Amino acid sequence: MSISEDANWPRASAWLIPDDGTEPDIAVFGVPANSTSISPTGADKTPAAIRAALSRYSLQSSNGSLESLTARDFGDISNPDQNEDATSKLAARLTGEARLTIALGGDNSITFAVARHLNGGLITFDAHHDIRAGVSNGSPVRRLIDEAGFDPKRIVQIGINDFSNSPEYSRQARDLGITVITREELARRSPEDVIAQALEVAGPDTHVDFDVDVCDRSFVPACPASAPGGISAFELRTFANLVTRSSNVRSMDITEIDATMDSRDQRTVRLGALLILEGAKGLLG
Repeated sequence: MSISEDANWPRASAWLIPDDGTEPDIAVFGVPANSTSISPTGADKTPAAIRAALSRYSLQSSNGSLESLTARDFGDISNPDQNEDATSKLAARLTGEARLTIALGGDNSITFAVARHLNGGLITFDAHHDIRAGVSNGSPVRRLIDEAGFDPKRIVQIGINDFSNSPEYSRQARDLGITVITREELARRSPEDVIAQALEVAGPDTHVDFDVDVCDRSFVPACPASAPGGISAFELRTFANLVTRSSNVRSMDITEIDATMDSRDQRTVRLGALLILEGAKGLLG
Protein backbone atom coordinates (compact mmCIF):
# COMPACT_ATOMS: atom_id res chain seq x y z
CA MET A 1 0.00 0.00 0.00
CA SER A 2 1.42 3.39 -0.99
CA ILE A 3 1.92 6.15 1.56
CA SER A 4 0.20 9.46 0.99
CA GLU A 5 2.46 12.43 0.41
CA ASP A 6 2.34 15.91 1.98
CA ALA A 7 4.72 18.67 0.94
CA ASN A 8 4.66 19.95 4.54
CA TRP A 9 5.70 16.55 5.95
CA PRO A 10 9.13 15.68 4.47
CA ARG A 11 10.16 12.11 5.11
CA ALA A 12 13.38 11.01 6.74
CA SER A 13 14.03 8.73 3.76
CA ALA A 14 14.32 11.82 1.54
CA TRP A 15 16.80 13.36 3.98
CA LEU A 16 19.24 10.44 3.76
CA ILE A 17 20.39 10.75 0.16
CA PRO A 18 23.21 9.03 -1.75
CA ASP A 19 26.70 10.44 -1.45
CA ASP A 20 27.02 13.52 -3.67
CA GLY A 21 30.43 14.75 -2.57
CA THR A 22 29.03 16.95 0.19
CA GLU A 23 30.86 16.69 3.52
CA PRO A 24 28.13 15.19 5.71
CA ASP A 25 27.21 15.58 9.34
CA ILE A 26 25.98 11.98 9.32
CA ALA A 27 27.47 9.28 7.10
CA VAL A 28 25.56 6.01 6.76
CA PHE A 29 26.65 2.77 5.13
CA GLY A 30 25.46 -0.82 5.15
CA VAL A 31 27.43 -3.88 6.21
CA PRO A 32 25.14 -6.81 5.33
CA ALA A 33 27.15 -9.52 7.10
CA ASN A 34 25.50 -12.78 8.11
CA SER A 35 27.57 -15.84 7.17
CA THR A 36 29.59 -16.15 10.39
CA SER A 37 26.56 -15.82 12.67
CA ILE A 38 26.32 -18.46 15.40
CA SER A 39 22.72 -19.08 14.38
CA PRO A 40 21.30 -18.71 10.84
CA THR A 41 20.14 -15.17 10.11
CA GLY A 42 18.81 -13.03 7.30
CA ALA A 43 20.51 -9.96 8.76
CA ASP A 44 22.04 -9.25 5.36
CA LYS A 45 18.58 -8.03 4.28
CA THR A 46 18.39 -5.51 7.10
CA PRO A 47 20.30 -2.44 5.80
CA ALA A 48 17.88 -2.09 2.91
CA ALA A 49 14.89 -2.66 5.20
CA ILE A 50 16.03 0.02 7.64
CA ARG A 51 16.49 2.53 4.85
CA ALA A 52 12.99 1.78 3.60
CA ALA A 53 11.56 2.17 7.12
CA LEU A 54 12.84 5.76 7.27
CA SER A 55 9.91 6.65 5.01
CA ARG A 56 7.68 6.16 8.06
CA TYR A 57 9.25 9.03 9.98
CA SER A 58 9.63 12.79 9.83
CA LEU A 59 12.59 15.00 10.73
CA GLN A 60 11.01 16.87 13.63
CA SER A 61 12.26 16.23 17.18
CA SER A 62 12.14 17.86 20.58
CA ASN A 63 15.68 19.11 19.91
CA GLY A 64 14.68 20.71 16.62
CA SER A 65 14.50 19.56 13.01
CA LEU A 66 17.08 17.23 11.53
CA GLU A 67 16.79 19.33 8.36
CA SER A 68 19.71 21.36 9.71
CA LEU A 69 21.96 18.28 9.42
CA THR A 70 23.25 16.77 6.19
CA ALA A 71 22.98 12.98 5.93
CA ARG A 72 24.56 10.94 3.16
CA ASP A 73 24.31 7.26 2.28
CA PHE A 74 27.49 5.56 1.07
CA GLY A 75 25.85 2.30 0.03
CA ASP A 76 26.65 -1.23 1.13
CA ILE A 77 29.92 -3.09 1.50
CA SER A 78 30.04 -5.94 -0.99
CA ASN A 79 30.50 -9.41 0.54
CA PRO A 80 31.44 -8.00 3.97
CA ASP A 81 32.00 -11.36 5.66
CA GLN A 82 35.01 -11.94 3.39
CA ASN A 83 35.90 -8.27 3.03
CA GLU A 84 36.44 -6.79 6.49
CA ASP A 85 39.22 -4.56 5.21
CA ALA A 86 36.79 -2.77 2.88
CA THR A 87 34.47 -2.09 5.83
CA SER A 88 37.33 -0.79 7.95
CA LYS A 89 38.69 1.39 5.17
CA LEU A 90 35.33 3.05 4.52
CA ALA A 91 34.62 3.45 8.24
CA ALA A 92 38.00 5.13 8.76
CA ARG A 93 37.42 7.53 5.87
CA LEU A 94 33.92 8.47 6.95
CA THR A 95 34.80 9.04 10.60
CA GLY A 96 37.43 11.47 9.35
CA GLU A 97 34.82 13.40 7.36
CA ALA A 98 31.53 13.20 9.26
CA ARG A 99 30.48 14.15 12.78
CA LEU A 100 28.81 10.76 13.18
CA THR A 101 29.24 7.59 11.14
CA ILE A 102 26.49 4.96 11.31
CA ALA A 103 26.95 1.39 10.07
CA LEU A 104 23.84 -0.69 9.39
CA GLY A 105 24.25 -4.40 10.05
CA GLY A 106 24.17 -7.18 9.46
CA ASP A 107 24.99 -9.30 12.44
CA ASN A 108 27.13 -8.16 15.35
CA SER A 109 30.35 -9.39 13.76
CA ILE A 110 30.52 -6.04 11.92
CA THR A 111 31.44 -4.15 15.10
CA PHE A 112 35.03 -5.34 14.79
CA ALA A 113 35.57 -4.11 11.25
CA VAL A 114 33.68 -0.85 11.78
CA ALA A 115 35.46 0.14 15.01
CA ARG A 116 38.98 -1.27 14.83
CA HIS A 117 40.58 1.77 13.17
CA LEU A 118 39.67 3.95 16.17
CA ASN A 119 41.61 1.93 18.77
CA GLY A 120 39.70 3.94 21.35
CA GLY A 121 36.72 3.34 23.61
CA LEU A 122 33.77 1.03 23.10
CA ILE A 123 30.23 1.18 24.48
CA THR A 124 27.92 -1.73 23.75
CA PHE A 125 24.18 -1.96 24.30
CA ASP A 126 23.84 -5.72 24.31
CA ALA A 127 22.49 -8.60 26.34
CA HIS A 128 25.72 -10.50 25.62
CA HIS A 129 29.45 -10.00 26.27
CA ASP A 130 30.55 -11.05 22.75
CA ILE A 131 33.97 -12.22 23.93
CA ARG A 132 33.99 -15.69 22.39
CA ALA A 133 37.02 -16.90 20.46
CA GLY A 134 37.04 -17.01 16.67
CA VAL A 135 35.16 -14.92 14.13
CA SER A 136 31.40 -14.65 14.58
CA ASN A 137 28.70 -12.38 15.87
CA GLY A 138 29.70 -13.59 19.35
CA SER A 139 33.31 -12.43 19.14
CA PRO A 140 33.63 -8.73 18.10
CA VAL A 141 34.57 -7.43 21.55
CA ARG A 142 37.19 -10.14 21.99
CA ARG A 143 38.62 -9.37 18.57
CA LEU A 144 38.79 -5.63 19.26
CA ILE A 145 40.82 -6.38 22.37
CA ASP A 146 43.07 -9.09 20.93
CA GLU A 147 43.50 -7.93 17.33
CA ALA A 148 42.93 -4.16 17.41
CA GLY A 149 44.49 -3.42 20.78
CA PHE A 150 41.44 -1.93 22.49
CA ASP A 151 41.96 -1.41 26.21
CA PRO A 152 39.26 -3.46 27.98
CA LYS A 153 39.24 -0.89 30.77
CA ARG A 154 37.77 1.54 28.19
CA ILE A 155 34.94 -0.85 27.28
CA VAL A 156 31.48 -0.46 28.79
CA GLN A 157 28.76 -3.07 28.27
CA ILE A 158 25.23 -1.87 29.02
CA GLY A 159 22.23 -4.17 29.37
CA ILE A 160 24.01 -7.47 29.98
CA ASN A 161 21.19 -9.80 30.96
CA ASP A 162 20.97 -12.73 33.32
CA PHE A 163 20.83 -16.18 31.69
CA SER A 164 22.15 -14.77 28.38
CA ASN A 165 25.86 -15.44 29.05
CA SER A 166 27.87 -18.34 30.40
CA PRO A 167 29.52 -18.09 33.83
CA GLU A 168 32.89 -18.39 32.10
CA TYR A 169 32.38 -15.43 29.77
CA SER A 170 31.02 -13.35 32.64
CA ARG A 171 34.15 -14.18 34.61
CA GLN A 172 36.38 -13.31 31.66
CA ALA A 173 34.68 -9.93 31.21
CA ARG A 174 35.22 -9.17 34.89
CA ASP A 175 38.86 -10.31 34.79
CA LEU A 176 39.54 -8.19 31.69
CA GLY A 177 38.34 -5.11 33.53
CA ILE A 178 35.33 -4.42 31.29
CA THR A 179 32.75 -2.17 32.95
CA VAL A 180 29.46 -4.07 32.99
CA ILE A 181 26.15 -2.33 33.68
CA THR A 182 23.59 -5.09 33.93
CA ARG A 183 19.94 -5.04 32.97
CA GLU A 184 19.05 -5.17 36.67
CA GLU A 185 21.23 -2.15 37.40
CA LEU A 186 19.60 -0.19 34.57
CA ALA A 187 16.27 -0.54 36.36
CA ARG A 188 17.67 1.40 39.34
CA ARG A 189 19.47 4.21 37.50
CA SER A 190 18.57 7.06 35.18
CA PRO A 191 19.67 6.91 31.53
CA GLU A 192 21.57 10.18 31.99
CA ASP A 193 23.58 8.73 34.88
CA VAL A 194 24.39 5.56 32.96
CA ILE A 195 25.55 7.42 29.86
CA ALA A 196 27.65 9.86 31.89
CA GLN A 197 29.51 6.93 33.45
CA ALA A 198 29.91 5.14 30.12
CA LEU A 199 31.31 8.19 28.36
CA GLU A 200 33.76 8.86 31.19
CA VAL A 201 35.07 5.29 31.08
CA ALA A 202 35.23 5.01 27.28
CA GLY A 203 36.85 8.41 26.67
CA PRO A 204 37.67 9.87 23.25
CA ASP A 205 37.38 8.10 19.89
CA THR A 206 34.54 5.90 21.05
CA HIS A 207 32.41 3.54 18.97
CA VAL A 208 28.91 2.59 20.13
CA ASP A 209 27.44 -0.80 19.27
CA PHE A 210 23.63 -1.01 19.35
CA ASP A 211 22.94 -4.74 19.37
CA VAL A 212 19.17 -4.50 19.29
CA ASP A 213 18.72 -7.81 21.11
CA VAL A 214 19.34 -5.81 24.30
CA CYS A 215 15.62 -5.04 24.07
CA ASP A 216 12.71 -7.05 25.43
CA ARG A 217 11.63 -9.66 22.91
CA SER A 218 8.15 -8.17 22.62
CA PHE A 219 9.71 -5.05 21.08
CA VAL A 220 12.18 -6.83 18.80
CA PRO A 221 10.80 -10.11 17.42
CA ALA A 222 13.36 -9.94 14.60
CA CYS A 223 16.28 -10.29 17.02
CA PRO A 224 16.81 -14.05 17.40
CA ALA A 225 18.79 -13.78 20.66
CA SER A 226 16.51 -11.30 22.43
CA ALA A 227 14.84 -12.43 25.64
CA PRO A 228 11.84 -11.41 27.72
CA GLY A 229 12.89 -8.77 30.24
CA GLY A 230 15.28 -6.71 28.13
CA ILE A 231 15.05 -2.93 27.96
CA SER A 232 12.22 -1.14 26.16
CA ALA A 233 12.36 0.35 22.69
CA PHE A 234 12.00 3.81 24.21
CA GLU A 235 14.94 3.20 26.55
CA LEU A 236 17.15 2.20 23.63
CA ARG A 237 16.06 5.29 21.69
CA THR A 238 16.86 7.45 24.72
CA PHE A 239 20.32 5.94 25.04
CA ALA A 240 21.01 6.58 21.34
CA ASN A 241 20.04 10.22 21.71
CA LEU A 242 22.08 10.75 24.88
CA VAL A 243 25.28 9.01 23.86
CA THR A 244 25.73 10.85 20.55
CA ARG A 245 25.58 14.23 22.27
CA SER A 246 29.22 13.66 23.19
CA SER A 247 31.93 14.58 20.69
CA ASN A 248 33.86 11.58 22.03
CA VAL A 249 31.48 9.32 20.08
CA ARG A 250 32.71 9.01 16.51
CA SER A 251 30.62 6.15 15.17
CA MET A 252 27.86 3.68 15.93
CA ASP A 253 26.41 0.51 14.49
CA ILE A 254 22.95 -1.07 14.52
CA THR A 255 23.11 -4.87 14.51
CA GLU A 256 21.44 -8.24 15.06
CA ILE A 257 18.12 -7.47 13.36
CA ASP A 258 16.98 -10.20 10.97
CA ALA A 259 14.56 -8.34 8.72
CA THR A 260 13.21 -11.63 7.35
CA MET A 261 11.90 -12.57 10.81
CA ASP A 262 10.19 -9.31 11.70
CA SER A 263 6.55 -9.06 12.73
CA ARG A 264 3.98 -7.89 10.24
CA ASP A 265 4.13 -4.34 11.61
CA GLN A 266 7.95 -4.28 11.12
CA ARG A 267 8.46 -3.07 14.67
CA THR A 268 12.10 -4.20 14.87
CA VAL A 269 13.22 -2.69 11.58
CA ARG A 270 11.34 0.50 12.40
CA LEU A 271 13.22 0.71 15.70
CA GLY A 272 16.47 0.36 13.76
CA ALA A 273 15.47 3.32 11.60
CA LEU A 274 14.61 5.35 14.70
CA LEU A 275 18.08 4.69 16.12
CA ILE A 276 19.53 6.52 13.10
CA LEU A 277 17.26 9.48 13.81
CA GLU A 278 17.89 9.46 17.56
CA GLY A 279 21.64 9.35 16.93
CA ALA A 280 21.32 12.32 14.59
CA LYS A 281 19.12 14.13 17.12
CA GLY A 282 21.94 13.86 19.65
CA LEU A 283 24.10 16.04 17.40
CA LEU A 284 21.57 18.86 17.89
CA GLY A 285 22.42 18.93 21.60
